[in-house]
Amino acid sequence: MPKTEDYLALDGAINEAFQASLTPWEAFRLLQSGHERFLNHLTHRRSRGNLLADAAAGQYPYAAVLGCIDSRVPVEEVFDAAFGDMFVARVAGNTVSNDILGSLEYACKYAGAKLILVLGHTKCGAVQGAWSKLVDGHITGLLEHIAPAVEATQAERGTDPTEENLHACVAANVHHTVEEIRMRSVILAEMETDGRIAIVGGLYDVSSGQVEFVDVPQGVEV
Repeated sequence: MPKTEDYLALDGAINEAFQASLTPWEAFRLLQSGHERFLNHLTHRRSRGNLLADAAAGQYPYAAVLGCIDSRVPVEEVFDAAFGDMFVARVAGNTVSNDILGSLEYACKYAGAKLILVLGHTKCGAVQGAWSKLVDGHITGLLEHIAPAVEATQAERGTDPTEENLHACVAANVHHTVEEIRMRSVILAEMETDGRIAIVGGLYDVSSGQVEFVDVPQGVEV
């Protein structure tokens, strides 16, 4: 794990040379190793002063994470990340919009991030709302983005809102979002095809703190 060792040797933020040296799957391994530290109650502490100084000079994150707004999923903490490590976009239900796509395109094409992670989670209120066809204000339009996952899950498993069915819907929604990114963003799809970035999914368990990585290409260790 040479890149992880190099990362742990940093006393400030990731620099341009370190970011440029990463492959997408080395960036994925950084994400995994950070999560392993989180699960083992370990934290890679870096000088706050150095991080602030480096942040003022520029940013070179290794990953971009699209997560839910849920307060129980502190994205940077879950991956033991510091200033400058990752872009984080959050919206209820971790769904895709034009603004989210533009943010991810900027993160990867112009700011050099090597990995996109779509992170869903158990007990997701947005998924539960979409499952029950909640209609209320602007929430209605938001939940429409989750409808394809709900429809697919209910067609396969029925409409009973059991914990197992809702978890399956969370997973289906992550998969749908990953595919939406590829389908709707020519920039990101081409970057993934060219091997410049990777796009993967993850499911965070709010009870255990464990992330299960999904939608990871065959042959990549998870």
